[in-house]
Amino acid sequence: MTERKGCVLSLTDDPGAESDTPEAEAATKQLVFNAAERLFALHGFQNVSVRDITAEAGVNLASVNYHFGSKDALLFEIFKRRTQQLNRERARMLHEATDRNSGKPPVREILTALFTPPLRWLDPANDQRISLQFLIRARSEGTADIRAALGSDVSHLKRFADALIATRPDLPVGEVYWRLHFILGMIHQNRFMELDRLHVLSEGQTREGEIDALLERMLNFAEAGFTA
Repeated sequence: MTERKGCVLSLTDDPGAESDTPEAEAATKQLVFNAAERLFALHGFQNVSVRDITAEAGVNLASVNYHFGSKDALLFEIFKRRTQQLNRERARMLHEATDRNSGKPPVREILTALFTPPLRWLDPANDQRISLQFLIRARSEGTADIRAALGSDVSHLKRFADALIATRPDLPVGEVYWRLHFILGMIHQNRFMELDRLHVLSEGQTREGEIDALLERMLNFAEAGFTA
């Protein structure tokens, strides 16, 4: 129980009572964010309740609505923050490749910038692995807002399309977009379940323990698709 402005409030009713400073509020909000991301990534969006999230975070039951507005809004906030983070890493790598190559990086370096960040996140040793698992879930289980963003927000891909068009001016522009579409399928197919399925299909011949080796395989295949 806590007392505020002459009245007695239950912590269950007033999540703001958990924190007396902006720093403490921010910490509580981050606890909710981290707990939700982990639970959604591991168990799916529909199988996780607000009560599950707040119990995992060790915070007030009303904290989700207090800090994010709703469970769906929390989902979208996680999706937005992680996709922005991932795409900033991609953009930085593409910018560096462009600078190294006087404004026109070769196909392989463009593809390296596109592939490397999500594969690095895939590494079991990377703290971002759970974030990638969340984003994989988002593509198949996302809310209406997430689906709308996936369908319309392509600005992060446009810079890669432009770079590929500049590098392969001999190809019709439409052909470049088709080939980019096919290599994006490679990224989306590298889900945990699909890699396990491939291992079963190959009877153990395709277990890849090194992220660098997996990246090399993907680059070799994708580069061939753009240089043929």
